[in-house]
Amino acid sequence: MKHLLILLFCLLPTYSYAGEAKDLAEDPVLEKRMIVLAENLRCLVCQNESLASSRSELANDLRREVREQMKKGLTDQEIIDYLVSRYGDFVLFDPPVKSYTLLLWYGPFALLLIGLAGLVFQLRKRKKTIPENQLSAEEAQRAAALLNPPKDL
Repeated sequence: MKHLLILLFCLLPTYSYAGEAKDLAEDPVLEKRMIVLAENLRCLVCQNESLASSRSELANDLRREVREQMKKGLTDQEIIDYLVSRYGDFVLFDPPVKSYTLLLWYGPFALLLIGLAGLVFQLRKRKKTIPENQLSAEEAQRAAALLNPPKDL
């Protein structure tokens, strides 16, 4: 009896780690559709995680809201439009190309081109300032001897 009581007492901490059950829809097809949609949406708290993989309370609420809208019969695009109207384009992992996102989409390429142009300019400028040394006949002969050793060895 004593051993059983000790065993139960030792197992007690494991029950404290049990979390709440994951909020699943009754319909597995609906749940799969929600997960596919949530993979393309950004968690507003975690920012680098998708809505499907985030465990924040806001992400749980948004997933619940998406499930409810799916139960009402809204299409994926209508749900995305609703979330964008409520939270802005930031909720999308792939923000659309608009006039105010042009720098986001094309800025890295512009910086790369500017960097390459600066590199080419500096290399050409350096080539003009560093004189090219010509080898004398004796130095050219010595270099040839070093590069082509005799085959007798």
